[in-house]
Amino acid sequence: MPIYLDGEVKETPKQLKLDDLTPRQIVEELDKYVVGQTNAKRAVAVALRNRIRRQKLPPEIARDVLPKNILMIGSTGVGKTEIARRLARLANSPFIKIEASKFTEVGYVGRDVESMVRELAEIAVDMTKQSAFEEVKIQAETNVEEQILDILLPNSNNYYAGVSEENSAIGFTTEKPQPNRTREKLREQLRNGELETRLIEIDVQERASPMIDIVGGQGMEEMGVNFGDMLGNMFPKKSKRRKINIAEAREYLLREEQENLIDMDNITRTALEKTESSGIIFLDEIDKIAGRESGGSGPSVSREGVQRDLLPIVEGTTVNTRYGMVNTEHILFIAAGAFHVSKPSDLIPELQGRFPIRVELESLTVEDLKRILIQPRNSLIKQYQALLKTEEIDLEFSEDAISTLAEMTAHINGTTEDIGARRLHTLLEKLLEEISFLGNELENKHQKIDSVYVKAKLDDLVQDQNLSQYIL
Repeated sequence: MPIYLDGEVKETPKQLKLDDLTPRQIVEELDKYVVGQTNAKRAVAVALRNRIRRQKLPPEIARDVLPKNILMIGSTGVGKTEIARRLARLANSPFIKIEASKFTEVGYVGRDVESMVRELAEIAVDMTKQSAFEEVKIQAETNVEEQILDILLPNSNNYYAGVSEENSAIGFTTEKPQPNRTREKLREQLRNGELETRLIEIDVQERASPMIDIVGGQGMEEMGVNFGDMLGNMFPKKSKRRKINIAEAREYLLREEQENLIDMDNITRTALEKTESSGIIFLDEIDKIAGRESGGSGPSVSREGVQRDLLPIVEGTTVNTRYGMVNTEHILFIAAGAFHVSKPSDLIPELQGRFPIRVELESLTVEDLKRILIQPRNSLIKQYQALLKTEEIDLEFSEDAISTLAEMTAHINGTTEDIGARRLHTLLEKLLEEISFLGNELENKHQKIDSVYVKAKLDDLVQDQNLSQYIL
């Protein structure tokens, strides 16, 4: 059966309620995006479900139920990051992915380990703010509509029954407000989109601050100082009158109105609680900092020193952010590494103990690679089909083409550096290079990719042992 994009609009699945998801259902959701790796999916599903269970416990018990951090062991391109990212989206949790190799020990030039908690808090605030924006959107749209009508028809709200408020002082009645006909006609045109290109004048706020670059050291980062806010107070905002069309003005006014309707203090409190109770930090490349003291030279500032700095964060400590203090006790840490050169036992014992759940991800087989090409909702083949469909090109892959692609990928991964499913990006890009280049210039709008076509385009690449220019 050929793999083909029919172009039909699929019905959007209903939003799943996290509280109702069992670990089995969580794994099923992850299966839609990540092929294989059942053990890793089960581990993260149980970790997520335990968080939900913890939130239902009495406070005196809940505070002592700590998350079981996970250590994923597996080569690159097998799905470690994707599992963590999809889990965070499923849980609607603040999520940050960071490479452990970017950190250095306190006192040396480099990133401070506490910075990842500060970044997680920033992400939580943005998420909470966007959620609050959605809640007040209807009210904000109503207010913006009235603002635009006021600009189009000044003082129209002051007229009742065709009589102005000024005339009411000399005997005219204003007992019951009547809708202004002109205003209501404009409202109807506005809602029908008939006035989108009409120009209006609005006040746009601009921050009159000079361009100042501040190079902050680690001490500044620890203080959690927000120089943008400080300079914003020194250089107040200025309003500038601009003439723009209604479509652009509506966007600007809507954002401004949403900002006015939300309570930023409440958002900050909610975001900090969300960071502490449901935040997920994905520590990638943890194998790069796995190492002990070498000889008499003392601990490495980018290895054991970083591990010792990470330890209190993972154990549970309080980090100062620009929004307030964040306790890391109940943040879920998922660490991952290939561990080709080092091994998990090379980590300091204290840190090993903080990652009690260890899962080893399997290398991808030919069957796994075939499924990766066609099964996930955002599979590579579906992406290329959708991209070329924009230029009316129908791209069809036969089953033998997919099998050949998977076999070639497995062969190259076996004879050179194994980069897992990322190799598929390389081969597919090379395979479809000519079709993508010609695009809508192609006379034949139906392009069928079969095994013969795949071999013609990629055989030289597979046989060439020097693949350095093609490896990602």
